[in-house]
Amino acid sequence: MKLSTKGRYGTRALLDLALHQGEGPVLLKDIAQRQQISAWYLEHLIAPLIAGGIVRSTRGAKGGVSLAKPPEEVRLSVVIQLLEGSIAPVECVNNPGICTRSELCVTRDIWGELKKAVNGVLESTTLQDLVERQKRKERPNEVMYYI
Repeated sequence: MKLSTKGRYGTRALLDLALHQGEGPVLLKDIAQRQQISAWYLEHLIAPLIAGGIVRSTRGAKGGVSLAKPPEEVRLSVVIQLLEGSIAPVECVNNPGICTRSELCVTRDIWGELKKAVNGVLESTTLQDLVERQKRKERPNEVMYYI
């Protein structure tokens, strides 16, 4: 499975929003600049995230976009589903009826296991997890204490 720029850039944009959580709505042009994503392309990525209830848009002088949910409630499995669709590596995993061999196909079983494994990683990872990883990368030599 290979993620397209929709999944990769969309996830980066959401991470940017999570890193600026609590600062009010963020302008798309600012996200685009920080993440080195075309503002035009970013507009197209944000639309399904708004429709999916992950991002909210605010109009007006102090408008922009912000997370509609706390970062710890946003699972990457949902983000990728909204931006990419199914993560199945082959169509027959989701739709066995398209192939007469589906019931007997051992390789289809493997592709199903692959989908399950990838989905497990995405389901167990939240935007908050990405925020924490990002902060560790920015301060690799700093000891972090957890209480």
